[in-house]
Amino acid sequence: MSQRFSLNVNCKNHNVSVDPDMPLLYALRNDVGLNNPHFGCGLAQCGACTVHLDGQPIRSCITPVSAVGNSRIVTLAGLGTPDKPHPLQTAYVEEQVPQCGYCINGWIMTAAAFLRDKKKPTEAEIRTALEGLKCRCGTHMGIMRAVKRAAEMMG
Repeated sequence: MSQRFSLNVNCKNHNVSVDPDMPLLYALRNDVGLNNPHFGCGLAQCGACTVHLDGQPIRSCITPVSAVGNSRIVTLAGLGTPDKPHPLQTAYVEEQVPQCGYCINGWIMTAAAFLRDKKKPTEAEIRTALEGLKCRCGTHMGIMRAVKRAAEMMG
């Protein structure tokens, strides 16, 4: 049975009428109309569905809409703007990371929360922070370069 929820997504309120157990991912894509995050595995194992919930990265494919409450949701589209991109978005372009682009959402959203909390991380700390994310194109080395570059930009 559907219930009405008010979701604060990228600083805008969206009213949705959905089943309380429906994954947040589906509400963001189908009801709010976002192209990111992506559905990857549906099991919280790949990271393609990652969003920030009150600043913390979560896997939206397993988070029910009813668990969001009044929390602020930020997606990749809300991380930066075309005029003022987030340093990670800039670094990804500069390092020419994207290939298929499907997984980028998870990598950038996870790295953004990590870099917000950890200034000047080591390569080992970056690797640990990004454990569990998947990229089938094999751009892991480019991703590492981009995260390091963004860390320097945020310095």
